[in-house]
Amino acid sequence: MSYPDFFDTIKTVKVKDPLSQILGAFEEGEYEFSYLEIVKAAGHSCPTVAGAYIITQKALEALYPKERAIRGNIKVEFEESLEEGVAGVVANVISHITGATDKSGFKGLKGQFSRHSLMHFNADINASARFTRVDNSKSVDITYNPESVQPNPLMMELMSKLSSGDATPHEIKEFGTIWQDRVQRIFENIDVVVKVKVLS
Repeated sequence: MSYPDFFDTIKTVKVKDPLSQILGAFEEGEYEFSYLEIVKAAGHSCPTVAGAYIITQKALEALYPKERAIRGNIKVEFEESLEEGVAGVVANVISHITGATDKSGFKGLKGQFSRHSLMHFNADINASARFTRVDNSKSVDITYNPESVQPNPLMMELMSKLSSGDATPHEIKEFGTIWQDRVQRIFENIDVVVKVKVLS
């Protein structure tokens, strides 16, 4: 399996999942997500997938500064509707890491470990997403702005050729390279593209 080298340099997101411990999946319920795993689940790597990974990572670091985030203990809210823009893509990545879902998630074991109804859309917030710990109500707003890292000027020209079917094999490969170059630069400039505001 071949993929861009920078995937392996990206910090993983470490979690503790009481459900996985109870069901014998992971010792102590501890495991981690890598960006590569998220890319596999999404089927691609782009500024949106990268942004969803980054905002989740930064939110969990703010909510759990000295410990692993507890998967299943995090509520997530979006200002957008599920159908709007890239909200669905972002939500899928966040759900993969936090376990939070709207209505489709795990219903729990006799009232414990439920994951459904932890994700909400059309929320009254002014941020890309709000993450809240269920156990203590501590919240953090995360704002993601990928436009601060501009794409290679060749990208639009190559995208036009791809769309029309006129791109050569070399141009197709070049497009993928410069596409991932922007994703890499977003990760290298996290403090520029992401703003974190702890609310409580």
